[in-house]
Amino acid sequence: MNTIAEHIADFLKEYPPFDNLTFQELSEIATNIRVVNLEKHKTLFQINDVLHDSFYVVASGVINLSVIADAEEALLNKCVEGDVFGLRPFFAKNNYMMTAKAREESIIYAIPIATFRPFVANNSEVLDFLLHSFALNTSNPNDKENRRGKLISDNVFYSDQKSEMQYFQSLTYSNSPLITQATSIIKDVAQLMTEASSNSVLVCENKIPIGIVTNTDMCSKIATGRFPISESIDKIMASPVITVVENVSLAEAQLLILKHNVTHLCVTQDGTDKSAVKGIISEHDLIVAQASNPGVLIKEIKRSQSPKDLKLIRERLSDLIQKSLHKNIPLSHVSNIASEINLAIIKRSVELSILDLGSPPARFAWLSIGSQGRKEQLLQTDQDSILIFEDVTVEKYREVKDYFLKLAKRTTAILEKVGYTLCENGHMASNMLWCKSLTDWTKQYNSWMNTPGENSNDISSVFFDFEIAFGEQKIEEAIENIIYNNSKNNTLFFDFLGNDALRNNAPLSFFKNFNVVETGPNKDKFDIKTLAILPLVDGARLFSLSNNLKGINNTYLRFKQLAIVDSRNKEVYLNCAEAFIILSKFRVTEGLKNDNSGQYISLNELSKIDKENLKNALAPMKELEELIKNKFKLTQFS
Repeated sequence: MNTIAEHIADFLKEYPPFDNLTFQELSEIATNIRVVNLEKHKTLFQINDVLHDSFYVVASGVINLSVIADAEEALLNKCVEGDVFGLRPFFAKNNYMMTAKAREESIIYAIPIATFRPFVANNSEVLDFLLHSFALNTSNPNDKENRRGKLISDNVFYSDQKSEMQYFQSLTYSNSPLITQATSIIKDVAQLMTEASSNSVLVCENKIPIGIVTNTDMCSKIATGRFPISESIDKIMASPVITVVENVSLAEAQLLILKHNVTHLCVTQDGTDKSAVKGIISEHDLIVAQASNPGVLIKEIKRSQSPKDLKLIRERLSDLIQKSLHKNIPLSHVSNIASEINLAIIKRSVELSILDLGSPPARFAWLSIGSQGRKEQLLQTDQDSILIFEDVTVEKYREVKDYFLKLAKRTTAILEKVGYTLCENGHMASNMLWCKSLTDWTKQYNSWMNTPGENSNDISSVFFDFEIAFGEQKIEEAIENIIYNNSKNNTLFFDFLGNDALRNNAPLSFFKNFNVVETGPNKDKFDIKTLAILPLVDGARLFSLSNNLKGINNTYLRFKQLAIVDSRNKEVYLNCAEAFIILSKFRVTEGLKNDNSGQYISLNELSKIDKENLKNALAPMKELEELIKNKFKLTQFS
C-alpha cells in the first residue's frame, strides 16, 4: 500500500462508520479514494446536478450544505473534519437536492460507492449506522456529545418536520406484479412485459418466488446475444429473490436495495422466499415515496371527509409509533411525527365542522393544550383545547360566541369519534368557560397570574402549554405575550406554580420501593403519569416561564434549553430531560400493549432490569425538587 493510501486509512479509522472496519478493509478502500482539493467558495455539487459515483468525507476544512428557500440560499449544515456527506447516490437515483460548497480551502476524500458497497453489505455496524442516520435525517444517534465525525443526510426536508415521517411509513407498491413460470419462453415473457408496461417479472412456482427478470437482464443477456430468445426464462433469471414483509419501511427498503445491489424487492406473506408473493417494490416506488411531502398520512388526513376516515388514519399512527419504537427510533423524534399527525387530525376536524356550519363570523384560533400542546401526545389520551375569537362589538358578541360554541361542540364530537376521549375536567373549547374572546382570555390569564390561588378551581397549569391547531397565528402570539409580560418579576405566580409542581406524592417510599395504587381497579400498579411524568412536566414549565423561554413547550426541549440558559444547574436539567424520555417510553409501551393511556404500569410484568431502569429514571426528580425549593419561596401556598 502506498504512503498516501496508508495515511487516508489512518485518518478514516478514527471516524464512524469507518471505525467498524478493519485496517485491512480500510486500506483496500483507501487505495481507490480520490483526493479532491477545493478552493474557498468552490462548489463540489449543486442542486439538480447528476449524482456522482462517490460519496465524500471531509479531511480538512469546512463544507457548507445549503438549499434554496424563498429564493435565497439557506444553510442546512456545516461539515467539518471526519463528517460524511453526499450519500444520496446510495439511496436514490434522482439528482442532488442540495449544494455542497467549500466555506474555506478544504481537502475532501471521494470514496467510490462501488468500492464501499461490499463493506456495507457485509458489516452490520456500518449498515446500522447508515440506516439510523438516513432514517433520522440527522447525525448518528449513538454519537456522544464529543464524538468526532457524523453522517450528514442529503435529504432536504427543510424546516418541514412532517416529511420526516416518510422514513417510517410503509411503502406503496404494486400488489399485482407480473408473474410467470420457470418454463416460459423468453420471447413470450418479453412480449408479456411489453404489453403490461412492466420492467420486471417474477418467476414463481405455486405462487412462491424463485427468481426475477428485469429489463436490465433482457438488455444484458438477450440483446447482447448471450442467450437466445427461444430459451426458458429460468436461464436468465436472478435467484434467489430478495424478499421483504408487507409493512417494510422506506428506509429499510432503501438499505436492502443497497445491501444486495438489486433494483427490485419481492413482497411476500411472511417476508421470506418460502411464502406467497404479495407484491413487488421497485426503485421507482422508493423515489416516489421519497418525494412524498409532507407525508402519506398527512395527505390522507387533508382528503378525509368523515370521522371514520380520520379514525382509520389515527389507528395507523398507533401502528407507526409502535414500529418506530421497535426500531429504537428516539422517542423525541417519534413525538414530533405523532404531534404533526395529531395536529393535522385536529385541524381537519375543525375544517369539517366549518363545512357543516358555514364560514366563521370572526377570526379565531383553536389551541391544543396539555400533552398535545407540548407535542407529547403519543397515545390516544383525552382531548384538551381552548378557542379564542377576535374581539367583536357588544351587539354581535352573543351571536359570535354561539357560533364558536357550536363549532367547538362539533369538533370535539368528531375527535371523540376518532378516539380522543373528552376531558373529564372539561378543559375543552366546547365548554363555554374556555370559548371566549381575546379580551376575555386576556382577563383570564391576568387573573390566573396576578392573583393565583384566589379561585384555585379555575386554574390549571395545562393552559400554559399550548400550540395552535387552526386559525390565526397572531391570536396565539397575543396570548404568549400576555403570559410572558405577566411572568416578569411575578414571584407570587411562581410561588403558586412551585407548590403545584410539588403537590404529588413521591414515586418511591422511604425504603426505595414503588408507591403503588392501594385500592380500585389499578390496585398494586404504579401511576407513572401522576407520580413520575407530571412532576417533570410541571418543573420544566415552571423554570421555562421563570426564565422567559418563549416558543418552547415540549418538556424534553425545555429541559435541554434550560441547561443552556442556566448552566450552573445544567446537570440537573439534562438528567431530567433523559428521565422524561425514559419514563415516557415506559408509559407509551404500556399504553400500546394494553390499548389505553398507559398511566398505570403493571410492575409484576416488568423484568428485573426494567424495574431498575424505571427506578433509576426517578432519581433526577429529587434533584429537581430541591432546585425548585432553592429557587422559589414556597411559603404562601404551602
